[in-house]
Amino acid sequence: MEPLAYIGASICALSMTVAAWGVAKLWMTIITTVGRNPQVKKDVDIYGWAGFAAIEAIALYALVIALIMLTGGE
Repeated sequence: MEPLAYIGASICALSMTVAAWGVAKLWMTIITTVGRNPQVKKDVDIYGWAGFAAIEAIALYALVIALIMLTGGE
């Protein structure tokens, strides 16, 4: 296995870490928003789930790319 594959996989792992931070920041912001103004829960909830799905899609894409790099992509 090539050393560059390990470097690429570690960069993908870093992007998965950033995605985890993004999910935490997203829910922290939603909880703060609803705590300050409970009437907007229905409005904010759908955007929270859409943002969560987008962030998780990025993390899963990074995982797939890392696995392709480590297995050789053949």
